[in-house]
Amino acid sequence: MWPDTGGVEQTTVDVAEAVVRAGGRSIVVSKGGRLEGRLLKGGSTVIKLPVHSKNPFVQWKNVDALKALIRKEGVDIVHVRSRAPAMAAFAAAKACGVRSVSTYAGIYNAKSPLKRWYNSQMTKGDMVIANSDFTRDHILKTYHIPPERVIAIPRGIDLKRFDPEAFDVSRIMTLEENWGIAPDERIRFVMAARLTRWKGQALIILAAAKLRAQGVDNFLVLMAGDDQGRNDYTQSLLKAIDENGLGDHVKLVGHCTDMPSAYAMSHYALAPSLEPEAFGRTAVEPQAMHRPPLAAAHGATVETVIPGKTGWLVAPGDAEAWANAMKTAINLPEAERFAMGEAGRAHVKAHFSLDVMCGRTLDVYRALLILASGRFKA
Repeated sequence: MWPDTGGVEQTTVDVAEAVVRAGGRSIVVSKGGRLEGRLLKGGSTVIKLPVHSKNPFVQWKNVDALKALIRKEGVDIVHVRSRAPAMAAFAAAKACGVRSVSTYAGIYNAKSPLKRWYNSQMTKGDMVIANSDFTRDHILKTYHIPPERVIAIPRGIDLKRFDPEAFDVSRIMTLEENWGIAPDERIRFVMAARLTRWKGQALIILAAAKLRAQGVDNFLVLMAGDDQGRNDYTQSLLKAIDENGLGDHVKLVGHCTDMPSAYAMSHYALAPSLEPEAFGRTAVEPQAMHRPPLAAAHGATVETVIPGKTGWLVAPGDAEAWANAMKTAINLPEAERFAMGEAGRAHVKAHFSLDVMCGRTLDVYRALLILASGRFKA
């Protein structure tokens, strides 16, 4: 359930820590994972159960285990963050008479009635938290549940981790050395995304080729991300880079564990997803680092980027539009770029910080506790 990276897993830890800081108890149930140590350090209790399993027999056993846990620990609220555990968790919560909430953090594939039913399990709690207005609209249109049961709470960014004012330059130097990049005067664009077609790497390579054709040479695109076994796609990208003579202008640098440094060593960020993002942290994190993003103008990204003030919104899938947007960024005076960066961090601090996200999530918990007390009826 918890790989090295992932918005759902990270947000689980963030909210768990906020619950403990607020004086509550946090019990996290999962199959275990690499963020377990941070949960324990933050004061949470970790219970290992095979809640990731889709096996009906295992699900049935999970219901009993969760009911026993809820009763033993005096749990007041069950918060579900993934589809596989949803059925067992909501069934256990209902059987024990406790309130429940889910976080709906993606626009799940629903090409068959069975898959749509499976996805709908995330809407069965008392409340649903959507990670953007875009996701909230999708939930309401797809599942036709009462609007008052769905609230949009955008994902929060750790402003202490993504802080351009508290930064060790040696980290940038290490990253440059690891990536084989010599310091120069070129404008750098960083794109943080796993290597998969819908993330838009091929689109940016085509846009870079168009820039070169216009005589624009003073740029470097750094594509940070793992192909997760999609070697054919990686090879197609390398071939496109070679065929377009972009070896000195576009580099695939692999998975990056230090994205704050990657943003700090760049001037701009690219977020060209071909499909709408449910939230799109790669357009938000660079703003926290004073780095204006160029982002595809669809999905939740239109909620996170203020065009012309904190970054640019670009037509999805249009290589010509992306080339033009990148050219505009390359030619932007340094003072204007700095002003956009300042505005971007202020924007993130006001709307997309961890404090804002955790505070609003705790407000949902408080509302559910009031309902549970019987002072108001659901």
